[in-house]
Amino acid sequence: MSGTAGVKVTLGEVLNEISAYERDGKLEDAEALAERVLRAAPEHPHVLHLSGIVAYRRGKVPLAIERMEKSLELSPTVAVYPRNMCEIYRGAGRLDDALRMALRAVELAPEDKSAHFNHALIRYERRELDDALAAADRAIELDPDFPEAHFERAEVLLLGGRLTEGWDSYEWRFKLKQAEGMLPKTDKPQWDGGALPDGKLLIVADQGFGDCIQFGRYIPWAADRAPKPVLACSGDLVPIMRQIPGLGRIVTRWETTGDFDAYIPLSGLPRLAGTTIDNIPTPIPYLHPDPAKITAWKQRIDALTPTGKKRIGLVWAGRPTHKNDRKRTVRLEQFAPLFARPDLAIVTVQKGDQIAQVGNYFGTAPLINLGPSINDFTDTLAILQSLDHLVTIDTSVAHLAGASGVPTAIILPYAPDWRWLLNRDDSPWYPSLRLYRQQRPYDWSGVIERIAAAL
Repeated sequence: MSGTAGVKVTLGEVLNEISAYERDGKLEDAEALAERVLRAAPEHPHVLHLSGIVAYRRGKVPLAIERMEKSLELSPTVAVYPRNMCEIYRGAGRLDDALRMALRAVELAPEDKSAHFNHALIRYERRELDDALAAADRAIELDPDFPEAHFERAEVLLLGGRLTEGWDSYEWRFKLKQAEGMLPKTDKPQWDGGALPDGKLLIVADQGFGDCIQFGRYIPWAADRAPKPVLACSGDLVPIMRQIPGLGRIVTRWETTGDFDAYIPLSGLPRLAGTTIDNIPTPIPYLHPDPAKITAWKQRIDALTPTGKKRIGLVWAGRPTHKNDRKRTVRLEQFAPLFARPDLAIVTVQKGDQIAQVGNYFGTAPLINLGPSINDFTDTLAILQSLDHLVTIDTSVAHLAGASGVPTAIILPYAPDWRWLLNRDDSPWYPSLRLYRQQRPYDWSGVIERIAAAL
């Protein structure tokens, strides 16, 4: 092939360049170069495979599957092809095909740790937890320092309610690539739960907003052993986290933490506290709205809502960058069984770009769109107090409602995040929540109908 200024480059070099673009998130560059190479070599299996991966990253799932299936037909014994294909099928919700590819990859490359890891991911999605655990353990046997496999092992154990074992594997989360920068750069030790002087423990509010809200209940437990701990968290969390008793200072930048003797990730406190399904602390409510904000929002909602209708809050979309957003986010129109109820008023508590979907709303129930006026979590907390019920996907608002004791229906994918466990319609973390689960993977049919019937 000819490159810039007539310089000859090999096909391998070009494919490496596409891979580098894809790895660095330069997807437009990766796609443009992949399409050029594909025109020159339309039957080359690796060109097809790599261009399929790029197409998938660009959201062109049918095209990705078409190209990668063709690469498999052309080279059926190249182990990396089914290994990657199983992840594409998983993302597309084709779990039977994904399992078939995962098993083929393991058959072709039984010593490939990534093949066993991908097999574990597929088994998790299928809720086949024993097989998922066995696959993760096999990946760890092949590479004892494989953080992704350890973390998958943790999620499998935690989802299955085996919290004591799961917390130990959960400690591997900070060795994942995406965890870089979550913890302070320090030579101080991670806290072991022992006594510390006032203000000498640093608690780091790691992970997402929902996680921080969920695990915030452990701060008083930590403060009993290390009084007035310093909390490092996102500025968005400060107005609600400062309500939790026992805290000293709250900081939002590493350079303002001051001196400390030990640190602990907030999500590490359940392990230190010896949390099991039977002893999860539920001092609910442990988050409280500002009375003045309750009054202001209630007056506004009263003015906008027809008299006599039950007020149902609604959140239908999460943060697009969340690793599981494709599984959890739905379209506003999918809540049609609620919208058909003339006795309800729908109050959106949705933030972000997906608020635009209300422009296509034509339901019987009146819809009050509060999303654009919500500034922070304190507004959301106050709004929730003026509702009869909240209906939401698995996002931070669900945790906010649970921590403040608001009656809530949460819709969950077939294989949910570990904290919601399996085979139950309640949550030991939040007594006011009721869980409505998919009966089949990636299929929301019947879920909203069950909520509408229960309201």
